[in-house]
Amino acid sequence: MASWPILSIVTFLPLVGAAIILLIWDDNEVSRRNVKNVALWTTLLTFFLSIFIWIEFDNSVAGFQMVEKADWLGSISYHLGVDGISMLFIILTTFLMPFCILASWESIQNRVREYMIAFLILETLMIGVFCTLDIVLFYVFFEAGLIPMFLIIGVWGGKRRVYASFKFFLYTLVGSVLMLLAIMAMYWEAGTTDIPALLEYNFPASMQTWLWLAFFASFAVKMPMWPVHTWLPDAHVEAPTAGSVILAGILLKMGGYGFLRFSLPMFPLASADFAPMVYTLSIIAIIYTSLVALMQEDMKKLIAYSSVAHMGYVTMGLFTMTAQGVQGGIFQMLSHGLVSGALFLCVGVVYDRMHTREIAAYGGLVNRMPKYAVVFLIFTLANVGMPGTSGFVGEFLTILGAFIANTWVAIFATTGVILSAAYALWLYRRVVYGALEKESLREILDLSGREKLMLYPLVALVIFYGFYPAPIFDVTQVSVDALIANYQNALDVANEAAKTAAATQ
Repeated sequence: MASWPILSIVTFLPLVGAAIILLIWDDNEVSRRNVKNVALWTTLLTFFLSIFIWIEFDNSVAGFQMVEKADWLGSISYHLGVDGISMLFIILTTFLMPFCILASWESIQNRVREYMIAFLILETLMIGVFCTLDIVLFYVFFEAGLIPMFLIIGVWGGKRRVYASFKFFLYTLVGSVLMLLAIMAMYWEAGTTDIPALLEYNFPASMQTWLWLAFFASFAVKMPMWPVHTWLPDAHVEAPTAGSVILAGILLKMGGYGFLRFSLPMFPLASADFAPMVYTLSIIAIIYTSLVALMQEDMKKLIAYSSVAHMGYVTMGLFTMTAQGVQGGIFQMLSHGLVSGALFLCVGVVYDRMHTREIAAYGGLVNRMPKYAVVFLIFTLANVGMPGTSGFVGEFLTILGAFIANTWVAIFATTGVILSAAYALWLYRRVVYGALEKESLREILDLSGREKLMLYPLVALVIFYGFYPAPIFDVTQVSVDALIANYQNALDVANEAAKTAAATQ
């Protein structure tokens, strides 16, 4: 247990930065620069402090650590804590935020103050999702994150930004209304909103089915799983670069985290019953959205569809409930956060110069932007799942977990690896290689110092975790083992009860 309230500090520090920005009233060049500086230093300080969560974390303990608890609203308490599953998502969130601020440094010129405040509030809400231990508080953080993201897309997005923001908002809200009803039912049944207490509670088998479906409605939209994925390509295309980074890097992971925190441990019987359905939806997502990606003419849309395919591997891995599948699913989420975030930053780099995302508008960039070509290649190969990059580790483990659970699922999922190579390398060849024919590209400049600062650390991490994933697995191992053991135990108890009931009849 931490001697200081580190989780509260890391969670709410961005709000302090937002409050400071509120005090900067003038709208001139100097004040805009001050706003950006405050936002950048706030996110950097938050990331620096979040490192202490990792330092103080005990890898050998399966339960929640650094727990903070205080009375709040009657039976709802202010309760924070992290385990091996949630801790790394907090680090990923705080790590990506400074890159988002840097990515917006020159491209965002209007309402800079409001933009930075929206991002800092969004950071607090995202961190809150991963460290809260009260289910009502989780719901508040989970839903409130919609508001700043809705504004980021709707105010600073592209031409169809209003349509995209409303579609994003309505899709995610509808699913979450069902989750709220399920939370109320759980409270009436168990008499508590405390997540550790709910994890210990055995919900009746018939009730688990309905609760699982209600939570699934929310998490499937957030992931997003096929067929409720259609909001994502629109949101990505219209969002500013930093909005796309945070959407792909963090917000999509909340669905996977929800499955790990609620669906699998709290409703194990329903999870086992619905696993074949999840496998089917995951395989459709992997194959179908990969084929759709092959047909795209917009760079962002192609990467958005590839995100849906990669999240298909995550849901497939998690519901195998094998050590390899769950570990691979978590690793794939963390890796995808780095890789897809980096790919959107790469698109942002050329978009800032050319103001178009059309693949046909580019070609031969390697002649003018050799450093950019190398960086883009590394992230493209990581997206494909090339050995030696972090993308390989997660994909390989999820397919291995699927192979243990169901061979046919693994065989179908493997076709996604081939298709991802097809669309990713096709995109790279069209943009980077070929003759430099277009007049507008002849004066294009290579990566600036700010862009190198954004992309090089991500290159280093993607390669580092591709060769040495142990730091991630060391953190998640004990929590994952405990999750699988409890899940298996619940199934064994249910099977014994069924046998006993059959014998007595």
